[in-house]
Amino acid sequence: MPLLSVSHKATLLGLLAIVLWSSVVGLIRSVSEGLGPVGGAAMIYSVGTLFLFAVMGIPKLAAFPRAYLFIGSLLFVLYEICLSLSLGYASNRMQAIELGMINYLWPCFTILMAILFNGQKAKWWVTPGLLLSLVGIGWIMSGDGGWSPTQMLANVYSNPLSYTLSFSGAVIWAVYCNVTKKLAQGKNGVVLFIALTALALWLIYPFSHESMYFSWPVTLTLLCAGMAMGAGYAVWNVGILHGNMTLLATASYFTPVLSAVFAAVVLSTSLSVNFWQGVIMVTLGSLICWHATRNA
Repeated sequence: MPLLSVSHKATLLGLLAIVLWSSVVGLIRSVSEGLGPVGGAAMIYSVGTLFLFAVMGIPKLAAFPRAYLFIGSLLFVLYEICLSLSLGYASNRMQAIELGMINYLWPCFTILMAILFNGQKAKWWVTPGLLLSLVGIGWIMSGDGGWSPTQMLANVYSNPLSYTLSFSGAVIWAVYCNVTKKLAQGKNGVVLFIALTALALWLIYPFSHESMYFSWPVTLTLLCAGMAMGAGYAVWNVGILHGNMTLLATASYFTPVLSAVFAAVVLSTSLSVNFWQGVIMVTLGSLICWHATRNA
């Protein structure tokens, strides 16, 4: 049997990153139930930081452009805090999975911002693609009865903090993807950014008035969450540098489907047909948006 080429190995590592990231939503929620929304997130990013330090080394600040260091770290930390706390403060496990899906609006928002602010060319069908993703989120948020603006708004009003954090996170990450591409100058500051996220969460923790209750299941889930996050970023970096970017980009748009599957398993939650219909809409909408920018 022939050995895999460097490109094929890198592509497989990139695909592994997508699988690892897909598990994060369910794991973050599970850890937060034992350690609290802020404390659980702080512990997860701390474990992720230690893992990345061991695998990729401690970053040197002088190696990064100053604009990327400041703006990139600010956007990255804000996004990760929005994501983790939106899941931690969710009213229940089903709502946490729903909020995780709202986060996956970021691919469409990234393309939209690239068109509006970076001169990205796109075909006309980018608009229906964006609308399909938005309808999919509305479908998910409307529960089992199909699309219902009244039910959707009722869900938002039931927990405005989590919904605001999740939607804000999707917008922030879209800005990050558009801005840092120019500022990074080929550098990758993810190790530093994860460490800064952990630090920011620990600074918030004393004001959260939370208590941590460690148990073997929670500790094991914490280790899995931290390593999944850290390993995901580590292997994705290899994938985008040496792998098949077209394949990886296409596969990444199926992350909402994988995330819903993992979250349902980790959180022992059954998902309705309506929920899956919404997930498919979000995924197809993102793929349509991406295809609209190909060779435009």
